[in-house]
Amino acid sequence: MKVLDLQCRGGHVFEGWFASEDDFQHQKQRGLVQCPLCADAHIEKRLSAPRLNLGAREPAGASSSSSSSSSSSSASAVSSGPSTEGNGHPMEVAGGAPSPALQAAWLALARKIMASTEDVGERFAQEARRMHHGEQPERPIRGQATPHETLELLEEGIAVLPLPLPAAAKEPLQ
Repeated sequence: MKVLDLQCRGGHVFEGWFASEDDFQHQKQRGLVQCPLCADAHIEKRLSAPRLNLGAREPAGASSSSSSSSSSSSASAVSSGPSTEGNGHPMEVAGGAPSPALQAAWLALARKIMASTEDVGERFAQEARRMHHGEQPERPIRGQATPHETLELLEEGIAVLPLPLPAAAKEPLQ
């Protein structure tokens, strides 16, 4: 099994699991590899360090004096807080891309929205108007509306929020 670090043009970084390098390349060529946040199919591999399991770890209390000094310095590096590379914001990584934690939180929120709303598709504007005018009971809905329809709804006093949901939020994780 190959675990690859991948990145889309939007700077979203994610992991992909493939049977082999050839499997990754074939899936990429067929457009099956997409960013789970923005559905971008232009995916590039990032440099990643292989995980090598070279043996058992040393027990926690059995460290020598040389390793205790190195462990205390690494502990202070870990406890220094979140990285503020990029624009100095703790939720960004180098290059200004959202951090993996922020990406995961956004995807979790998008999935929650998908699970708790009814998809009315292109009938969104009509359904929102019917609920606003009391023609049918209010319920949480989502769907598609053109920018013009969205502006009309807002001008009529109907609260709507354009929210691009990633394709990955619409499908269960495997």
